[in-house]
Amino acid sequence: MARPSLSKKQVEPGNVVELFAGVGGFRLGLEKSGAWAVHWSNQWEPGSSKQEASSCYEANFGSSGHVCEDISRYLDWALDGDETAIAEAKKVPLPAEIDLLVGGFPCQDYSVAKSLKHSDGLAGKKGVLWWDINRILEARRPRYVLLENVDRLLKSPSKQRGRDFAVMLSCFSRLGYVVQWRVLNAADYGFPQRRRRVFVLAELLPNAVVNADFARTTLLATGVLARAYKVSSKDDLQEVTVSSNPVKTSTSFNSSGTLAPWGNAGLLVGDTAYTLNVSPTYAGKIKTLRDVLFKGKVSKDFYLEDTSLETWEYLKGAKKAPRVDKQTGHEYLYSEGPVAFPDSLDKPSRTILTSEGGSAPSRSKHVVRKRGGRLRRLLPVELERLQGFPDDWTKYDAHGREIPATKRAFFMGNALVVGVVQKIGKELARRRNDGSSLL
Repeated sequence: MARPSLSKKQVEPGNVVELFAGVGGFRLGLEKSGAWAVHWSNQWEPGSSKQEASSCYEANFGSSGHVCEDISRYLDWALDGDETAIAEAKKVPLPAEIDLLVGGFPCQDYSVAKSLKHSDGLAGKKGVLWWDINRILEARRPRYVLLENVDRLLKSPSKQRGRDFAVMLSCFSRLGYVVQWRVLNAADYGFPQRRRRVFVLAELLPNAVVNADFARTTLLATGVLARAYKVSSKDDLQEVTVSSNPVKTSTSFNSSGTLAPWGNAGLLVGDTAYTLNVSPTYAGKIKTLRDVLFKGKVSKDFYLEDTSLETWEYLKGAKKAPRVDKQTGHEYLYSEGPVAFPDSLDKPSRTILTSEGGSAPSRSKHVVRKRGGRLRRLLPVELERLQGFPDDWTKYDAHGREIPATKRAFFMGNALVVGVVQKIGKELARRRNDGSSLL
């Protein structure tokens, strides 16, 4: 599957377009790898008048090539020529040639924060943003695509499990892309946070043909994701047929509603997906929550009030309670297990959620015990360290104004682990520079 050797011009830093940029986690990781340069980026939070994430992005990277505009409206102008759709974006045209398209596209509609049966997936309010990614794929045909999402994507929606991911694969197949995917838990590879996300890596490689043995070797040893993050598996490789017609896939894929067919690793070539479950084989140092704790003086605002401890303990504890589904009237027993209180300092942290900020008692917020026994919430700088960002990355907006701690915590709940992307970017660049394909 080797490509012809690339010219010297082609081995210069690859031209990257970054969608749903947040505060720049993808860009930071890719540029740290030394082989990629973001020339166009977009960040827009629907319903927000301040657009603080976009402003924070500009504070760190500058405004050149950055578009703070609804991506759908922007593409109406950039791709369809709709002069009424947008005005400001004309100053920042979408590149005609894209080496790598990246994005952690919004995942609220199939997040673990929602029960599976209420996960609307690609049909949901934000899940539809997949189609904006697809519009760029159709119009620009970037050579590579790297996307990140919650691993719930592989199972949604509840009535047709695995369909949403199948639709994405169908779109890629129709356009001639080969696709690899892996569910990566950052803590399994030494990072200080337990954060499970699915990474989808595609290469424009029309007419590629592989067999099952080649696919297994790619997933376990020779593929970009396998080289970046080593794995093993004793599972049998499963083959799943995916139509290159997204409409057909949407209506017919797994229509019986049985378990989703996707393992935590897979490869799509043509209309055949090869998939299995893999396990990490990392033997290096494990970073823990203790490793990221701030050593200086902490504001009293982050310490828990004694009067709130009972509420904290209740929310963190195991509980069972009868509930009624508002839509169906069905009565059921809701239960949830305990959450460590305080959080262990000798393990990687739990996943940071967007609800991390603020002083109100919460089940999801991290709480640590300081020397002397006092309990406190995590500081913004500690959350940044858990995600691999430099200290105070989110402290200021583009105008030099301080961003509230609650909003900074929200940014980190939406972000990704920078180091995870850095390793993928480095291995992907090696393939690009030596002229070989992702296979």
